[in-house]
Amino acid sequence: MHYQFKFRPYRRRFGRSLTTSHGIWDTREGIILCLTDETLKVGLGEIAPISWFGSETLEQALDFCRQLPAEITDEIIFSIPDDLPACQFGFESAREMGSGGDNFITPNSSLFYSALLPAGEAALNQWETLWQQGYHTFKWKIGVYAIADELEIFESLIDTLPAFTKLRLDANGGLSYEEAKLWLWTCDNLKANRELALEIEFIEQPLPVEQFKGMLELSMSYKTAIALDESVATLGQLAACYQQGWRGIFVIKPGIIGSPSRLRKFCQQHKIDAVFSSVFETAIARLAALQLAAELSQKNRAVGFGINHFFEEEETWFQNLWNDL
Repeated sequence: MHYQFKFRPYRRRFGRSLTTSHGIWDTREGIILCLTDETLKVGLGEIAPISWFGSETLEQALDFCRQLPAEITDEIIFSIPDDLPACQFGFESAREMGSGGDNFITPNSSLFYSALLPAGEAALNQWETLWQQGYHTFKWKIGVYAIADELEIFESLIDTLPAFTKLRLDANGGLSYEEAKLWLWTCDNLKANRELALEIEFIEQPLPVEQFKGMLELSMSYKTAIALDESVATLGQLAACYQQGWRGIFVIKPGIIGSPSRLRKFCQQHKIDAVFSSVFETAIARLAALQLAAELSQKNRAVGFGINHFFEEEETWFQNLWNDL
């Protein structure tokens, strides 16, 4: 199949800055792709890299798009190299959307969502609004402020959240081994000594990527689950961690992990416990990512796409981009 190819870069400011252990993120940049096939069917895709998370840079993605001809083929799409995982996802999902095949349908409405809380004390003031919007699973960033302060806020959060809430703690690799032990001990202790009506679902990526063995050890030493995130940012990393013995939770960010077709094959073969999560993409990549989540989720865990409250109104912004494309 041959496709007419167009692309446009975009810049989209967060309505409120996102603070993680990696720093402060103010602007989401990416690339919208448009593929028109020989029957004039149009497929849209999105390249939404996060270089500090393990994908290519935006400039590398732009360079790749600029060197492509105005007409491309399936062969070109499926030969995008592994060091451009966000490009792999963007082009393949655009192709699937245009084909209208079985692999691109409206995401299953049975999916439910985890909402991202702001770091620090701000979480105490925002969860209630999100709860009223229907979110019952929350993710809270840790490893951002002093651990003593965060543990104190955590106690308040635990005391405040309603029964049957699920809470995920996301360190973005920002803890030391001793700090990770303290967090895990605290969570285990809360479960053992309080009749918690809420569930601390897991601690996400407590240690840096290079400390995989430490996370494997910790996962066997505490009852509170650990989920890998930055450690499995790309398909190559996902396969490597599985081969090294990880059988816990994998947080998969479809927008940067690489080829959707190869991700399907891996997940279907190994039946991993996966949580699908956003990379703060637009509605284009979100639709493709949620389709993968609906297909491949094994444990019915909430998907980490409750992030719209970090942006201004999407519809007007996207309409302007579409007119430009």
